[in-house]
Amino acid sequence: MKSMPHAIEDVPTEQSKPSLANLYAELSKIRLSLLVVVTTGAGFILASPLGIDWITLLWTLLGTTACAGSAAALNQLAERTRDKKMHRTQSRPLPAGHISRVHAFVFGILLAYIGVAILSFGANIESAGIALLTILIYILVYTPLKPLTTFNTFVGALVGGLPPIIGWVAASGGISIGGWILAGILFIWQIPHFLALAWMYREDYERGGFKMLPAIDKTGELTARVSVMTSLCLVPLALFLTVVGTTGVLFAIIGTILGGCMTMKSITFWRKRDDASARRLFFASIIYLPLIIVAMLADRETIQWIEMGTSIGTGNG
Repeated sequence: MKSMPHAIEDVPTEQSKPSLANLYAELSKIRLSLLVVVTTGAGFILASPLGIDWITLLWTLLGTTACAGSAAALNQLAERTRDKKMHRTQSRPLPAGHISRVHAFVFGILLAYIGVAILSFGANIESAGIALLTILIYILVYTPLKPLTTFNTFVGALVGGLPPIIGWVAASGGISIGGWILAGILFIWQIPHFLALAWMYREDYERGGFKMLPAIDKTGELTARVSVMTSLCLVPLALFLTVVGTTGVLFAIIGTILGGCMTMKSITFWRKRDDASARRLFFASIIYLPLIIVAMLADRETIQWIEMGTSIGTGNG
């Protein structure tokens, strides 16, 4: 991402104003919301050992998409003044003047209402409650903490670890150890992922008044050490997911390799502490997430086929 130049005017001309659909997509951070949906779907599938209820999965994904969009829109509403000071966010709908505060508020509240309603009736009330809790933590805890303390990163990571639990609970009606470990992987993964991004944009975050760790850790020593320590945790978490029977040996191997690669990139960032090594860690984290989810689901499918074959063989005997 490149820094955006300062706009000449706060309110662009009508010709340069994006369409309403594009404004809604930007306000709801649709690409980031889709990432949330993927992790929710992974939780749902992993919690469905006896077969997938595709209709319930569809409602779960739709409801989670709406809730994720709501959190993003309300967050941008709360941070519109700070976003206007940062190069990378000043072109967002609210700071650019493309949409009013009332419009953004109504859009965010409606999405939350729709999302919680869909989850309540399409999945179960428990998953809807977790989704609502996620929105509330994001808006009422994480957002206010960002200009106050570097601890906000861990709160944000906590919010990012809840979507797979939404999926897990929607599928099974409860949460087991496998679901908590899956949420733990998502929680831990976000810390080096975000710290790498925050290091690259540390001056911009400082300009916006956000207390991100790289913005106050001028040498990057603490930022890099936290990245290494959290990356190291990805390996045992992947192994634990196999130990509890949620995934098999194949995932344990792949998860160890992927966690090891993340750790190596974090160590390089710790040694060099420059933008180039931070960027490599950031891209490694982007690659890690889809690969680890694919490995989980593929290995889970393999386990189900083996169990099915064993059951048929036992029955024939």
